[in-house]
Amino acid sequence: MWGAVSKNRAVVLVHDRDPQLGYRNIGTLVPELESRGYQLEVHSFDYGLTDTPPALDGAAMLVVMGSPDAAYGETAWIGPEIAYLEAAIECDVPILGVCFGGQLLARVLGGSVARSKFPEHGLTDIETTRPDVVGPGPWMEYHDDTFLAPDSATVIARNDAGQQAFVQGPHLGLQFHPEIDVDVFASWADAWARDGIEQDRDLVDAIAKDLVSGEAELRARCGALLDGWIAGHRVFSPVGSEHDRGEADQLQ
Repeated sequence: MWGAVSKNRAVVLVHDRDPQLGYRNIGTLVPELESRGYQLEVHSFDYGLTDTPPALDGAAMLVVMGSPDAAYGETAWIGPEIAYLEAAIECDVPILGVCFGGQLLARVLGGSVARSKFPEHGLTDIETTRPDVVGPGPWMEYHDDTFLAPDSATVIARNDAGQQAFVQGPHLGLQFHPEIDVDVFASWADAWARDGIEQDRDLVDAIAKDLVSGEAELRARCGALLDGWIAGHRVFSPVGSEHDRGEADQLQ
């Protein structure tokens, strides 16, 4: 499944006990990464705790997706996943953390994660000091927890609810969901129904409507964010790919 080690391997960690829902949660990052020549290797420490995760040696990047669980929790799989992120940092593999993934990255790097006083749900604008990496949005927010980036990191986006993005070396932590599309949100709804999690129906319906009308723009923002991050952390787009960008300066 994992294939040979090569510089265009994108390791992606997902978090759902249903592998199909976990894969759907990657959303527009799947076509955006594949169109840039990357080969996805998907793993879950949640439903695949006994499986051997992909080798980090030679991986181009590690993408850590969202989760309904808390990054400050101590469920059985979080410890092994933290160790995997620590190994990626040791191997100089750039990490992109999405929502829970951004929170876990903050925790691993020495920041903190806690329940938010200002939970966010829906498309939200942010203020950014690095629009070449993270644009002002609107971005999809759906979280009740929040991170505080470590002192060693640089916060590059925030809003009234708190920090929204930070960089440390080649790593980028996000509080929002750049991967969102109609199917990702539907996969969340499927998981809520399966697990008996109540949601505000009017809010869910309003968000779903916004996603239908804004899906193309949201995917374009996801691609632009990916390009900004790839350029910033010195990852080479695979030779001959649609988005060959070469080498650029580090984010920080």
